[in-house]
Amino acid sequence: MKNATDGTKKPKKPWPTKEAMEQVYEMKLWGGDGVAFYSGIGSHHPEIVVPYVRAVLSFLRTFKSPLVVCDLGCGDFNVGKQLVQYTKRYVAVDIVSNLIAQHQEKFKEENVAFHCLDIATDPLPAADCAIVRQVLQHLSNAEVQQIVSKLVTYKYVILTEHLPMGDFVPNKNIISGQGTRLKKQSGVRLTAPPFHFKVKEEKQLLSVDSIDGQGLIVTMLYTVF
Repeated sequence: MKNATDGTKKPKKPWPTKEAMEQVYEMKLWGGDGVAFYSGIGSHHPEIVVPYVRAVLSFLRTFKSPLVVCDLGCGDFNVGKQLVQYTKRYVAVDIVSNLIAQHQEKFKEENVAFHCLDIATDPLPAADCAIVRQVLQHLSNAEVQQIVSKLVTYKYVILTEHLPMGDFVPNKNIISGQGTRLKKQSGVRLTAPPFHFKVKEEKQLLSVDSIDGQGLIVTMLYTVF
């Protein structure tokens, strides 16, 4: 792409994620006609959301002292808002600035904070537990690797990904956007190459069929240290 004033080429951004996610909401690519921001059926369909909230709350309630939770890729916050009261502090992050601005106006709980960040390139908020729910599936391997290098600072990571049924080759690369690795019969597994996420313990919290019949939505709990 050339600069209109001097004819030189503008440097390419490493990842077009911010623009891609803004377009998703502006063009309603995940649905939600009549709604300013809608993060798709994965954030709204009861068969997906209800068991997920139940599983995560079951984990959060095991602690006598509530955890500080960082939601990396909070989307329209339909899911996160159901977890807030069971945390000491809930820090919700998303890359879309208008989305975060809406949340800051709408949600006024004292223990909730919203930040507009690119979780691949920006420093992440400190917390006991990171939630990453159906976010990495939309990102390139280069971005996922950047994020993995930061997840090691959290004691717990709750990761949810849309995965193919049966055996598959994990972590095939994609271009960041609204799509996922399912089109390549693949999905994100952080402990597999090329990410090699080192964890002390891993446990599957939940697996549910996707509404569209394409694979499973699997939630893993990683104890990092």
